[in-house]
Amino acid sequence: MNKPILLSTPHMGDRELEFVKAAFDTNWIAPVGPHIDAFEQEFCQVTGAGYAAAVSSGTASLHLALQLVGVESGDEVFCSTLTFVATANPITYLGAKPVFIDSDRTSWNMSPELLQSALEHRAQIGKLPKAVVLVHLYGQSADIDPILKVCDQYDLPLIEDAAEALGATYKGHSPGTFGRIGIYSFNGNKIITTSGGGMLVANDPQLIAKARFLATQARDPAPHYQHAEIGYNYRLSNVLAGIGRGQLLVLSERVAARRRNFEIYASALANLPGIKFMPEADYGQATRWLTCLTIDAEAFGANREQIRIALAAKQIETRPVWKPLHLQPVFAECECIGGAVAEDLFVHGLCLPSGSNLTDEDLERVISGIVEIHYKNKGLSKL
Repeated sequence: MNKPILLSTPHMGDRELEFVKAAFDTNWIAPVGPHIDAFEQEFCQVTGAGYAAAVSSGTASLHLALQLVGVESGDEVFCSTLTFVATANPITYLGAKPVFIDSDRTSWNMSPELLQSALEHRAQIGKLPKAVVLVHLYGQSADIDPILKVCDQYDLPLIEDAAEALGATYKGHSPGTFGRIGIYSFNGNKIITTSGGGMLVANDPQLIAKARFLATQARDPAPHYQHAEIGYNYRLSNVLAGIGRGQLLVLSERVAARRRNFEIYASALANLPGIKFMPEADYGQATRWLTCLTIDAEAFGANREQIRIALAAKQIETRPVWKPLHLQPVFAECECIGGAVAEDLFVHGLCLPSGSNLTDEDLERVISGIVEIHYKNKGLSKL
C-alpha cells in the first residue's frame, strides 16, 4: 500500500534540535527564557517588523491584537470571509460581532473596492466598525495599500492576519508589517512551525509591551502576585521558541520548496480542461503555502468533491478551499458584504498536498491521480 501523502506536514531540520537541546542543557524549560527573546529579535530581522511578542498561537495573537486596538463588547469588526474560522473567533471572544467582506478574483483576498464602498456607507449612517481584520490567504498578500488608505481615511486600525503568509512579499515588504498590528501562526501545518505558536508584531513598542503583559496573566510589577487587569496564559514557551529559531533559519528554503511544488503542479496540470490555479498578484510574491486550484466540473469531468474523494482513496489528502465564514452556522446571523466570489471559490476550489518535504515521487502520484480522474470520467484513453 502507498504511504499517505498529507496536505502540509511539519518539516524539521537539524538546527531545531540544537536549540531545544540548549534549552534542556540550561534547564530553561520554564515558559520564558533566552530563546524567546532571540526568536522575537530574529523574527523582526526577517520580516522587517519593529517589535514582536511570541505567544502560544496565531489565535492568541489575534485575540490580543483586537483587545490592544480597543475592540469591546457590542463593537463590529470588518473581516475577510474567505478564511479559517480562527480569524473571526477572537472577535467574538471580546463580545464583538464580525461583518464579513468578500474576496476579489486577483488574489482571493479581501476586495479593496468592496471594503471602501462598505466603509463609505457606514460613515454616512454613522456606524463605522471598530477595526478591520485583513487576511493574507494561502501564502499570498492581499492588496494592502488601498485597504490601508481607506482604513486611515476613517481612522480605523488595520490588523493583518498573516498566519498563512510568512515569507510572502507585498511590494518588497512582508505582509503583516503594514497595519497597526500583524499576526502570524506557527501551527504544525504552516510554512514554519513551533508545533504550536504565534507572533504578534507592531512598530509601536508600547503595544508589544502591553501584549506581553496581557499574555503573562497581566501581572503587575510587585514582589507579590497582584493583578489589576484580566490577563491570559498566552506566552510561548522557551523550548518551542528554540524550535522556531531553527525553523526561521530555513524559511527561504521552505518557501522555495513550496513554490517549486506549485510550478511542478502547474506545468503538469494547467493544460487539463477545467483547471485554473490560484493566481499570483503582480504586486508581490506568494509563498504558495498551499497550491490551490479551481475545477470546472463540466470541462474536467469531475467536480471538486469527486476529485477529493477519489484521491483520498489513493491515500492522498486534499482539502476544499476554506468555507466562507458567512456560510458557517456559527456566524449565520452576521452581515456579509458581497459573498459570491468567496462562495464560488469554495464550491470549485481544492488545495493540493503542498508540504516543503514532498518528494518528486509524491508530486507525481498526486498529478497522476488527477490526470487519471480526468481521463476516466471523460471516457478517454491516454496515448
